[in-house]
Amino acid sequence: MFAFRQASLSRQFLLLCFPILLGGMVVIGSLIGRQVEESVVHRIGGVTGLYVDSMISPHVQSLTSSPTLLEADHKALDELLNKTSLGRRIVAFKIWRPDGTILYSADAWVIGKRYPIEEGLREALAGNVHAEISSLAAEENAAEAARFPRLLETYTPIHALGQGSVIAVAEFYQPVDEVMHEVFLAKRQSWLVVAPVIAVMYLLLFLLVRRGSHTIERQQAELNDKVAQLTGLVRQNEALHKRVWRAAASTTELNENFLKRISADLHDGPGQDLSFALMRFQSATGTCGRCGTSQEAAGTAEIHPINAAIDSALKDLRSICAGLRLPDMDDLGITQIAERAIRDYEGKTGAKVRLDADAVQRQASRSVRIALYRLLQESLANGYRHAGAKGQYVAISYDADDVLVSVSDGGPGFDSAAAAQKGRLGLTGMRDRVEMLGGSFDVHSAQNCGTTIQVRLPLIVPEIEHG
Repeated sequence: MFAFRQASLSRQFLLLCFPILLGGMVVIGSLIGRQVEESVVHRIGGVTGLYVDSMISPHVQSLTSSPTLLEADHKALDELLNKTSLGRRIVAFKIWRPDGTILYSADAWVIGKRYPIEEGLREALAGNVHAEISSLAAEENAAEAARFPRLLETYTPIHALGQGSVIAVAEFYQPVDEVMHEVFLAKRQSWLVVAPVIAVMYLLLFLLVRRGSHTIERQQAELNDKVAQLTGLVRQNEALHKRVWRAAASTTELNENFLKRISADLHDGPGQDLSFALMRFQSATGTCGRCGTSQEAAGTAEIHPINAAIDSALKDLRSICAGLRLPDMDDLGITQIAERAIRDYEGKTGAKVRLDADAVQRQASRSVRIALYRLLQESLANGYRHAGAKGQYVAISYDADDVLVSVSDGGPGFDSAAAAQKGRLGLTGMRDRVEMLGGSFDVHSAQNCGTTIQVRLPLIVPEIEHG
C-alpha cells in the first residue's frame, strides 16, 4: 500500500483502472454476446419457421373442420419429414392444437396427450414465431432429452388459408451446432469491435491522466520549493526575533548598569561634596552663633535658609541615587519582586498598596524581573502623584508562560487617548520597556473612573548575547 501511494498518479491509474476497464469490457462483451446469441437464434428460428409453415400448412388445413388430423394428413407429414430436406434439418417435430394437445409427433406415445401451455406455445398461438435454445426439461421433451443435451426449439403458428386465424402450432427442434457456430462468429466479431474500442479509450485516458500527473508533479515541486523558501524565511524571522529579544534584554541590562553607575557617580561625587559643604557650613554657622554682636546675629539668620536648601538638595540627591539603584533580585521570584517594589514604595511615601498574587513563586529571566520592578515602581509613583495613592491595587497572575500584571488606583483618571497623543513620558517609557521584551501594555482610564494598567510579559526571554 505504501509503494502504491508513493507511485505517480499515472501509475496509480494504470494499476486501478485496468482491472475496472477489463471488468467493464467483460460485462459489456457478455451483454452484447447474449444479445447477439438471441438475435441469431431468432433469425434462424424465424427463417426455418417460415419454411416449415409453407410446407406443413397445406397438410393441416383439415383442422379447420375437424379436431384431429386425417389419416391422409398423417401420411403426408410422415413422408415430408422422412424423404425431404426438411426432415434432415429437423430432429423432432410436433403439431399442437390450441388447447395444448399434441396432434402429431414422431413419438406416437405423446399423440393425443394434453400439456400445460408454456410461453413458447402461448406466443405462437398469438401469431408470433418463438425460438430459443432449450434444455429439454419439459415432460413432452423426454424423448429428445434422451438423445440431445439441448436443441434449438421453435414454435411457429399455422394459419387457416384465406382466414388468417391460427388453427395449430408447429413445434420443431434443430441441432444447435449450426446456431452456435454462427453465434461464435457473431460474438467474435463483437469482441473484435469492443476490445479495440476499450483499449483506445484506456490509452486516451492514460495519456490524459499522465499529462495531468506531470502537471501536478511540476506544480508540487514548485510548491515544495516555495514551502522550503518560506520555511527558511520563517526560520530566519524566528532567529531575528530572538536576536531582537536578546538585544532588548541586553539593552535593559545595559540601561540598569548605566543607571547604577550614574547613581554611584552622583553619590561619590556631588553627593560627597554637598555633604562636606553642609558639614562645614553648619560648623561655620555654629561659630558665628557664639558671637555676641548684633551684626553677626543678623548674618547667622541669613545663613539658616541656605543651610536648609543645601540639606534638602542633599536629601533629594540621595533619594535619586536610591531610585536609580536596583535591589538585589537574583534569587527573587515574581511575587517577591512585586512585594519588594511595593515595600520600597510604601516606605518612601507612607501609602498602602493591596497585593493579590499567586502563592506559587515563578522564576523569570533577569530582564523580565528588572522590567517588572521598574514597571511597578513607575506606575505606583504615578498613582501617588496623580491619584493621591487612593485605592492602589496590584494583581499578579500567570497564563501558561506569561505573567499578567495589573496596577490600578481609584483616582480621578484621565483621557487615555489624549494622553497617548501627547506622548506622556512615564507611560511611553513603560510601554517601550514592556514591548521590547515581547510583551503587551494597555492603559484603561477615564475621567472620574480611576486608572488601570494591564501588562503581559513572557517569563523567559532568550539569553543575553555577550562578546
